[in-house]
Amino acid sequence: MATPNVKDIVEQQSRGPRLERSIRLNFVGDWGMANFHRICSWLTQQFCDRAGRDSRVGIWNIRYGGIEAVLEVFRGEAQLAIATPAQMISTALTGQGIFAPYGPMPSLRALGVLPQNDRLILAIDPKYGIKSFEDLRQKRPPLRIATSTNDGTNFIGFTAYAFMECHGITSEVLESWGGKYITAHRPEQAIAFVQAGEADALLQEAIMTPWWADIIENYKYDVLHAEPSALARFAETYPNTAAQDPDPLPAGFWSTLTEPLHTLDFSDFVVLVRDDLPEDVAHLLTWCLVETRSAIEGQYKHLKPERSPLTYPLSPAKMAQSPIPLHEGAKRYYQEAGHL
Repeated sequence: MATPNVKDIVEQQSRGPRLERSIRLNFVGDWGMANFHRICSWLTQQFCDRAGRDSRVGIWNIRYGGIEAVLEVFRGEAQLAIATPAQMISTALTGQGIFAPYGPMPSLRALGVLPQNDRLILAIDPKYGIKSFEDLRQKRPPLRIATSTNDGTNFIGFTAYAFMECHGITSEVLESWGGKYITAHRPEQAIAFVQAGEADALLQEAIMTPWWADIIENYKYDVLHAEPSALARFAETYPNTAAQDPDPLPAGFWSTLTEPLHTLDFSDFVVLVRDDLPEDVAHLLTWCLVETRSAIEGQYKHLKPERSPLTYPLSPAKMAQSPIPLHEGAKRYYQEAGHL
């Protein structure tokens, strides 16, 4: 982690809009030790430095797969949450996909998007000699696939099962081969199943982490290209769930990846609020997101940008490009700052 410059911190604290009144907010991050909590902590300090002296922010964790964060903002139980992948959150507005049981949530708004270059990838133990999905369907091995829980709360699990189904491999098909899914909510828990010998395939995101590098570089797992027809089927069956036509993962991302890898996008963090959040509060939060971004970038600069779970440097113009409508306070900030 980069060492902060105290002079820069003091100078930064003197800038920006101010709220004279004290504000109490609830944010929802992640399970407690990942990027969403870090981002929430950054925003908490920057916001409270510029709000009334008795302002407080509570940062709540999630216990399931992440959908609860979106629901809590929609229901007014929290005022801000972070969710990924950003494109999937657009389906909350219309009540599609994983959000279908809850109905449309048209009041959700964004303060911005934080870039994160991620993919959902299937990797398989080399003992099976499987190099493609066609190989997988032909050989029908009894794979134990480690992935996230598909319980209606987990965005990763929902996407992972749908991704496999679009390749013609449902849970029932996998079980007919003698295989099964082994699941947990968090990515590192799924990866631990492989490292413990309890699984021999991995279907996950967070590809920039050392955990994934260990599976590919040391365990020598084979990664499978997504089939174009399956990606097209996914886009048709689960519209707006994943960004379309993402750049392939470049050759050399891992030493064993000798050609670009085409697979499903799982990118970007969206900062969610509701449309009735006071305009000046949304404006100040957005100002903090953009104008103090060096404070959060510095927490990732010990990593190369392509290996960072938050892709830096943050571009204000890109932060303003959200798959769901911007809050009016956020829109005002971006327009006044010339980013929109």
